[in-house]
Amino acid sequence: MFGIHDLPLFILSGLLLNIMPGPDSLLIMTRSATQGWRAGVAATMGIGAGTMIHVLAAALGLSAILATSATAFMVVKYVGAAYIIYMAVGLLRSKRRDPAAPIVVPPLPYAKIFAQGFLTNVLNPKVAVFFLAFVPQFIAHDAPGKALAFVILGCIFNLNGMLWCTSLALFTAQASARIKVNPNVSLWLNRVTGGLFIWLGIKLALSKQN
Repeated sequence: MFGIHDLPLFILSGLLLNIMPGPDSLLIMTRSATQGWRAGVAATMGIGAGTMIHVLAAALGLSAILATSATAFMVVKYVGAAYIIYMAVGLLRSKRRDPAAPIVVPPLPYAKIFAQGFLTNVLNPKVAVFFLAFVPQFIAHDAPGKALAFVILGCIFNLNGMLWCTSLALFTAQASARIKVNPNVSLWLNRVTGGLFIWLGIKLALSKQN
């Protein structure tokens, strides 16, 4: 239907790709652990919205610009890397103002967490290139409506990804509620997470087009 083939394989591959850790997963886990599952779901919704931008852009052919234009790819990846590092700095600057109080990442409004998830995803040009390389493999060459097939597969991929991310948010929030972390350990966890974000930002900045 719609020229789509090997749908079970596509779903399985998409689930495995979504499970792979990255900036999106780190953001969801950090917000879920510090502000509860609703904050993690807010990040998940933002990430899902960012993914849909990539899906629609790829279906319309806009993502082909990132795949073929070195300048466009460079601009987007540097902006994305800078934003990831910006979030990392916020984590690294976590301090324990009250010795008796636990260390926490400053709580954010859900709208801002949504925006963080959206920007983290949409400013990563590797996601756009991924959709152009991965999704067409499951669309027949003679499909009458390739753009529609692309959107359908993209929506399936995004839905599976959001289900996984929501599960990750719920699990992280529940685990965090059950485990009382020593304030000093919590401080270093924030710093380690911030360090991972910096590493991911640098990795994105140094990534190549192909």
